[in-house]
Formats: sequence, C-alpha cells, structure tokens
Amino acid sequence: MSDIEKIKKLRQLTGAGFKDCNSALKESKGDLDKASEILRVKGIAKASKKMSRDAREGVIVVSGDSKKTSLIEVNCETDFVAKNNDFIEFVQELGEINNNCSSELDKLDNSIMKNQKSVKENLVALIAKIGEKITIGRSKTIQNNNSQNYIYQHSVIKNNVSKLGVVVSLEGSDKNEKINSFGKQLSMHIAASNPLALNSDQIDKDVINKEQELIAEELKNSGKPDEIAKKISLGKLNKFKEENSLMTQDWVMEPKKKVKDVLSEINISGLKIKEFVRIKIGE
Repeated sequence: MSDIEKIKKLRQLTGAGFKDCNSALKESKGDLDKASEILRVKGIAKASKKMSRDAREGVIVVSGDSKKTSLIEVNCETDFVAKNNDFIEFVQELGEINNNCSSELDKLDNSIMKNQKSVKENLVALIAKIGEKITIGRSKTIQNNNSQNYIYQHSVIKNNVSKLGVVVSLEGSDKNEKINSFGKQLSMHIAASNPLALNSDQIDKDVINKEQELIAEELKNSGKPDEIAKKISLGKLNKFKEENSLMTQDWVMEPKKKVKDVLSEINISGLKIKEFVRIKIGE
C-alpha cells in the first residue's frame, strides 16, 4: 500500500485531517494500527485542552415518537460548528441513542455508535477534528402510559435538529383532531411563554426564595408601612407564580383566557396535561 493510500485509509478510520494522518504515519513508520492509536491519544489531549473554553452555542435534538420522546442538548463554541455536517450527523445519531437510553447520560456515554466506537470516543474524535469544545448538556425523555406527546421546534437547522425544543404530554384520551390541534398549540405556547412548572406548587423552592429576596429588596426603601409592604410582597409573589405556571399563564393564542380555561373548553373527560420539557440553547 502506497503512502497516499495509507493516509486515505487512516483518514477513513479516524476522521483526522491529512496533515495529522501524515504525521502519525511517519511517527509509526507506516503502521496503520499504531498511527490510529497515536491519533486517538493526540485527540484526547486536544479535547482536554479545549474543555476550559465556553460552549454556549449548539443544538437541541428531538428523537422518538408520540409515545416516547426525548430531547438532548449538545453544546459547541460557535454557531458555525452547530451547522457543520459532521457535527449534525453526530448529534442526530446521538439523539436516537439518547431516546433508547431514556436520557440516562452514564449509559449514553458508553453506548456504541454505528462506527462501533462509544459515544465518548466519538465525541473526543469530533472535538479533535473540528477544533472546538463540544459537550453534552441537558436531556429529558417523556414516556407516560395512556399519553400522547406533542413536539415543537424553533429555529430548525435540519430535520429534528434546532435551537429550541419542546415536548408536552397529554394524558387521558385517544388522539382526535381537537386534541391534536390543542397539543400542537400548547407546545408552541410553552416555547413562547417558558413556564417554570405545570402548577405553582411545583416551581423550584430556590427560584421562589430568590424571587422573594428580589421583591424584599425592591420594597426595602419604599417607605411603606410593614403591613402594606407584606401585602404588596405577597401580591407580587403570587403574580410571579401565576405568570410562570403553565396552567395559569395567559394563552398565547387568546390572552384573555388561561391555559386551564382552554383545556376545560375542550370538554373531554380525563384529558389533562401530564408533563412538559422545554430546552433552549443559551438559557
């Protein structure tokens, strides 16, 4: 096999660039297996150096079907890389594996991809090839009995890859035109309104405590009597909970109504919103 043929073969095996393959073959004295190992070790070293950088761009991948649906966030440093073909191919396959793993990230890392290498190994190789920090971020799988999932994607890059993804699960009834319409609109509402929880009692306590601190700071120098200040504080906190709970948010399609009102008007016994997830790059 000629030197050029060996370089081509090594590039096919590793995905590394021409210059790196040529250098590895010289170092290994033409041994392809040794050259592959040299590139693997160098790839890990390159990846390690890049892990201190910020990776605030990236994509959200939606995978699965209406019964079991998963979102996974994959971050990179620049929007340019987020649209790179090698990056897109990797995240699309990763999304399928994530759905199979039900968003268990430990299991995901060690899962085998189509090239017979683990997710972790492919991630290191991709970082070395592209030259940017790439990390796997938030993920969530929604699968409930007697439920249908509805998805919405915003700023779609390719097929199931976008900048924002939403999955919402409706429980209690078979699909029909009215439910389908509501499910699609509800997923769009969640994308636009960014609720923190389904109901106010499900909002994270740390978030509530932080909001209380902000309200108290705002009222500290207002000069109002304590009793009035307490009432104002309670009113502001209740408004915060209402505006950030899905069921009590103003319906984006008709702001005079609440989400719970629209759900009630559908008038299908047992129909309820089971759960939802919303992931957006940069938030």
